[in-house]
Amino acid sequence: MSAPPLAARPLHAWDLAPAAARAVQRQLAALVETRDRLGEVHRVAGVDVAFPRRADGRMARAAAVLLGFPDLVPLAAHAIEEPVRYPYIPGLLSFREAPAILRALEQLPVAPDLLLVDGQGRAHPRRFGIACHLGVLLDRPAIGCAKSRLVGAYEEPPPVAGAWTPLRDGDEVIGAVVRTRPRARPLFVSVGHRVSLETAVALVLACCRGHRLPEPVRRADALTRQLAPPL
Repeated sequence: MSAPPLAARPLHAWDLAPAAARAVQRQLAALVETRDRLGEVHRVAGVDVAFPRRADGRMARAAAVLLGFPDLVPLAAHAIEEPVRYPYIPGLLSFREAPAILRALEQLPVAPDLLLVDGQGRAHPRRFGIACHLGVLLDRPAIGCAKSRLVGAYEEPPPVAGAWTPLRDGDEVIGAVVRTRPRARPLFVSVGHRVSLETAVALVLACCRGHRLPEPVRRADALTRQLAPPL
């Protein structure tokens, strides 16, 4: 493997007051690309953050797991722990979680072609969830794969793997409600950056291996909770 590591563009500070952070979200949301600009996808990184109970919310544990695509063979993984520097504020979770994720991604030996993020993309009140934030800062295709809905309304998809229905906020389609496993609770998939919604759904399903979560995110989730070794 040989490619330069990821490096985020310094588009803003992280220690912003809530009003200023919301203004940054609105400004950067205009940079999100909702059409396919991926190139060939050979490596997919899943990222997630957890907050260990032993640290009483003072520490964040971020994980980045790199898999080959489409075979999903594990290639690399890295987890870090660092102090939490931003309070819990609904709608501003990327200011709390993204700095740690970026540092975990920087430790991967090669840059991924696609990011799968445990969180929202455009399915966010200001259309700028953490998948959008990471995608724009890294200028990297990104998809949000959230376990729960933040905003929007939908009809339940049929109980078969691969079925999905649109997630709407008023007249706008902001994501997809995707059944990744028969009769399992659906995932809320939304565009992060440089990918269309239809392609995002297809890629998420292509990364599933019999579990509710796509494999890169599932492995990152396990690593943040120390339930599995890195590979």
